[in-house]
Formats: sequence, structure tokens, C-alpha cells
Amino acid sequence: MGSVTISELRLPYLIRCGGKAPGQNRDLLLFNNMALRRCHLNPKKTLFLLCDIQEKFRPAMPLFDNMVKNADKLTKAGKALDVPLIVTEHYPEKLGKTVEQLDISHAKLVSGKTYFSMFTPEVKAAIKELFNDKPEDVVLYGLESHICVEQTAIDFLQQNINVYIVADCCSSRLNQDRDLALDRLRQAGCVITTSESVIFDLVRDKNNPKFDAIRKLVSPPSVDMKLTRQPSDSDVGSSKL
Repeated sequence: MGSVTISELRLPYLIRCGGKAPGQNRDLLLFNNMALRRCHLNPKKTLFLLCDIQEKFRPAMPLFDNMVKNADKLTKAGKALDVPLIVTEHYPEKLGKTVEQLDISHAKLVSGKTYFSMFTPEVKAAIKELFNDKPEDVVLYGLESHICVEQTAIDFLQQNINVYIVADCCSSRLNQDRDLALDRLRQAGCVITTSESVIFDLVRDKNNPKFDAIRKLVSPPSVDMKLTRQPSDSDVGSSKL
């Protein structure tokens, strides 16, 4: 049996975008896809992407304050763990800057954009400078889930970069748009996760020198974002009466 390429591991995504399934066993490919997506995060090979959490969006977004609190925890943890951060602001001339509650002083780039995706020429250049090529994983959070976050995720998947979507740090004007976007992104090959899951996966060990700083951040629980879980294929027929 031949080796399986990363592009082949993106089988569900490739088919959705018009690609053809390779002539290998689908079950094997899907299993390998799961194995790829569940690798541990490495702070030196991971990039945080904070997408358009701007003040002008606050009145229109349900649970905006909750999202900001969770994003604040995640962003501070990334800073403590020396994970590089890139921040975008959508049309900041009209929509304003990133909310003041988020400390982005350590960001490697804060860039305005008109593209919906964060994968702009400025961001591409910053990534190349940071990683010489590209990170293994990106941790993506912000808004809106079904527009800028979704398009950003797809662009990074096309670069064969693993994408972690931090669900409790994402928002849309309608919760249904957020939840359905998360479901689409899961099917496309993203890992749908939470802020604390990302943080602890980066730390890995209580003896990590940064653990005391992280412990203070995670002592208060994350704030509930009223997420709903869409059933997967494996759930079908599994309910018990």
C-alpha cells in the first residue's frame, strides 16, 4: 500500500471543493485524517490567529462579552507560552480597533483588511518571517464564525496546515450561523475545540515552567457560549430507548 499524502488526508475537504477521491481505501484515509488532526500542539510550531474581535460588533453579537472573556484567557495564555499571535481588524476605519479588553501588545502583526479571510498578503509575509515557511498548526478564534473565521480556516487548510477552531471564542450575529459554521468546518477537517483544551494541550505537564502563570488564568472556568453539538455519522442509530 502506498503512502498517504497530507492532501489525501483532507479527503472530505477535497471532495467538497470539487476534488476527486484518491484510489485508496476511504476508511483508511479517514482514520489517518483523524490521527493527523489529533496531534498535540507544540508552542514552537503553533500560531494563534485572532480574527476581527472589534468594538463595533459588540451590539450585534449575542454573548459577545462571554466570548471576549474566553478570548482574553486564551490570548494571555498564548503570550505566557510564547506562542506567536497575528491579529486582524476588518475595515478598521469604519469598524474600529480590537476591543480594549484583549491585550494584543505581543502580537507579531496587527493588520487591517478588507478580505473576509485573514489569509492576506500581509499575513502571509508575517507567517513566512516567523516560521521560515509555515506553522504546523494554527489556533483560530474570533468573528464572524460563518464568514471571516470560516474563510480563513479553508484558506489555511488549503496550505496543508492543521486548523484548530476555538469554539468558545467564536461568535456570529446568530448562534445558528456559528453552530452550522462549526459543523461545516469540522467536516472540512478542522479540529473544533475550546480555549482550555488548547491551553492545557500546549502546557502538557504540571512541571512546565509556565504552569503557575497558566494555573492563574484557568482557575476561573471559561464562560458558557451555549454551543450546540451537531450529531456526527457515528452518532446515527446509537441512541438508546
